[in-house]
Amino acid sequence: MFFPAIVVIFATQAIVASGFEERQYGDLRDWYLDNIHIANSNYNYSELKVFRPGMDKPIRQCDERYGKLFKEVEFLRNLMSKCTGCVGRLLNPAPNADGCYAGVCYKDVTCTCPVGYDGDGFSCSKRNACDKTPCFAGVRCNQKGDFPYYECGSCPAGYEGNGTVCNQLDVCAKKPCYRGVDCQWIKDSPYYKCGPCPSGYEGDGRNCSKVDFCAKQPCFPNVNCSWKDSAPYFKCGSCPAGYEGDGIRCGRNPCLQNPCFKGVSCQKKAVDPYFSCGPCPPGLAGNGIVCGKDSDSDGYPDEGLNCKEPTCTRDNCKVQPNSGQEDTNRNGIGDACEDDIDSDGVRNDVDNCPKKFNPRQKDSDGDGVGDECDNCARVRNINQMDTDRDGMGDICDDDIDGDGKRNSADNCPKAYNPKQEDTDRDGVGDLCDNCPKKYNPNQRDSDGDEVGDVCSSKSDSDGDGRQDDRDNCPRVANPGQLDTDEDGVGDACDPDKDNDGVLNQVDNCELIWNPNQADRDRDGLGDVCDTDFDGDGAEDWRDNCPRNGQIRRSDFSNFSRVALDPEGTSQLDPEWEVLNNGAEIFQKHNSDPGLAIGNDKVEGLDFEGTFFVKSGAGDDDFVGFVFGYVSNRKFYFASWKRQAQTYWKSHPFKATATAGVLLKLVNSQTGPGTMLRNSLWNDATKQGQTKLLWQDRAKKGWQFNTAYRWKLLHRPEVGLIRFRLFRGQVLEADSGNLFDFTIKGGWMGVYCFSQALITWSNLKYSCNDEIPRDIYSQLSPETRRKVKPSNNNWLS
Repeated sequence: MFFPAIVVIFATQAIVASGFEERQYGDLRDWYLDNIHIANSNYNYSELKVFRPGMDKPIRQCDERYGKLFKEVEFLRNLMSKCTGCVGRLLNPAPNADGCYAGVCYKDVTCTCPVGYDGDGFSCSKRNACDKTPCFAGVRCNQKGDFPYYECGSCPAGYEGNGTVCNQLDVCAKKPCYRGVDCQWIKDSPYYKCGPCPSGYEGDGRNCSKVDFCAKQPCFPNVNCSWKDSAPYFKCGSCPAGYEGDGIRCGRNPCLQNPCFKGVSCQKKAVDPYFSCGPCPPGLAGNGIVCGKDSDSDGYPDEGLNCKEPTCTRDNCKVQPNSGQEDTNRNGIGDACEDDIDSDGVRNDVDNCPKKFNPRQKDSDGDGVGDECDNCARVRNINQMDTDRDGMGDICDDDIDGDGKRNSADNCPKAYNPKQEDTDRDGVGDLCDNCPKKYNPNQRDSDGDEVGDVCSSKSDSDGDGRQDDRDNCPRVANPGQLDTDEDGVGDACDPDKDNDGVLNQVDNCELIWNPNQADRDRDGLGDVCDTDFDGDGAEDWRDNCPRNGQIRRSDFSNFSRVALDPEGTSQLDPEWEVLNNGAEIFQKHNSDPGLAIGNDKVEGLDFEGTFFVKSGAGDDDFVGFVFGYVSNRKFYFASWKRQAQTYWKSHPFKATATAGVLLKLVNSQTGPGTMLRNSLWNDATKQGQTKLLWQDRAKKGWQFNTAYRWKLLHRPEVGLIRFRLFRGQVLEADSGNLFDFTIKGGWMGVYCFSQALITWSNLKYSCNDEIPRDIYSQLSPETRRKVKPSNNNWLS
């Protein structure tokens, strides 16, 4: 069907109409006001009659409802803008060849079809507006007769809009999901999807409820369990009375009820009574629960106490330390207080066998040791060394170490090595070779660090006294070289110390192989280490190093002698006697400087003991102890002089000492000899030999027949050293907190110089990296961040 075109005809010449100004044809006012004669107001009417200006005007045919004319405005505007006027009945004049009236339109204006129609301007057909898919995808399009000539149906399900433009229904705006759960639009009903419930909740995302974690009974028995908003989504209450922990794991701890004597540390146990108390304060003795006066500080009270432990029994010698309570003749009086221990009629101080009945005092070899107690009666041996402890002195034993190899054929005659391994074939067995992989039959060790000169190196990256190529943790200080699983990697840098496949930080028994991690009592400690953490056979409450399987009690039995002036002849070397299973040492002679060094090597250290100098030998020189021993050139020591004195040998320099106690660092460039000897005597620092760390300002000397108890704390990790000295319960000296980072740990021992008849009694040491609570409070914030405080006090 064709739509009759409307022809708009403008004259090209100017005319003057009556009552009108001259204007060019094409003026909209002329055209609209004077030249348009609409026969019917319906613009869809099949014919519209249009006349040229100047012609007789027919009677204007207007609709009675003239207002409807304005409906045509949009059509007329389009008509004018397009200058359409073709295809339709032209009344006058006839159209030219292109179907448009010549000269009617402006230049370059062509005939076009009306809006909503397609064609060349002569022939127009109604356009199918739906062909251009004006509607939203999936929405039905219907043609219309009026603008815009199409109509869209309703938006698809899940969308909203007019059909042309459709948007997803914002169902999530109504927050249909549980608080905090993600909402996502989907195309199917209900047009949204909720994410998973928050951690700790369960449900479909719309409805979420708390997971009942408490149903699994995660808390220690009889401990209340409640829900909480954050992981692990449950909270346990406090442990039962007498227990400690986080409520999940609780361990019995009666220490919370303060059962020990005031100032005594408390440690929990796994067996009844589930706690043990530390030693009584200085000047007191007992079981730690009950403490009484201990005049000689040997660990036994002057009078018996109401408790069952051995340390509650009455001291059998109240005036002189004897921590072993030896009583050879069993008369109830300790040997230390007896004038004639063996009751043979010969006083102890002249008896050549004071502990064995020998009234005749026979001494065949003339070594000062009677035949009755001489372990080599026919060969002179004052020191009575017996390496294999078989009762036969080394000097006359053809197999000193008892390994089945005669001394003459043994490549380590003083070290048990039946296999006789010798890697470098230098004739010295690997076990005692100071350089087992390099040929060095002379075993020269100039600096006394147990490393032969041929393989000695100054390379010590971590400063622990072990050169890098002999250090099992060359980048982490570990002077003790502890290697629990013996894999060649020290515990200090081994991520799995027991090699059970469970890393240390999550291993409930990091020193004992337990891959199943069984923990029946849920106290955080695996069953295999519940009472003995390091598996050395000593329960933790008895073990002085519960995290070191190589040390279980204080013991100086296997000590090493160190002569610090081996070339000197004016005095004897010290003669050491070990008593009380390694917990007491006696030194007899007025001697050159010397050390008795124990076999245990530790890092963090607590060390205490009792000094006692018996009258009778006179003299007024040095008594002390050693810690952090690395070699005979490098160690810390405490030294106490009775009276001020200048050393009688002024070569190589004049050495002067005042009375009083002091702490020094030995870091000698020369090692044992006259230079080190005089430096030890001298109070002041000696360049290249010693460094004075602290000296008591009171400069009070020790007294004969008086027991003094010392306590020492050393934490190499932060360089902390603290020393205190007591006479009974009275504090005699306190160094305060000292800091020195030279030595990271080492062996311990005792020291003397030119003083006889010294007893070091009730010797105790323990491994400890924690800082006592009261000392921790004195440290700087920076230092505190590097260490862990303990629950015990040290100063009270």
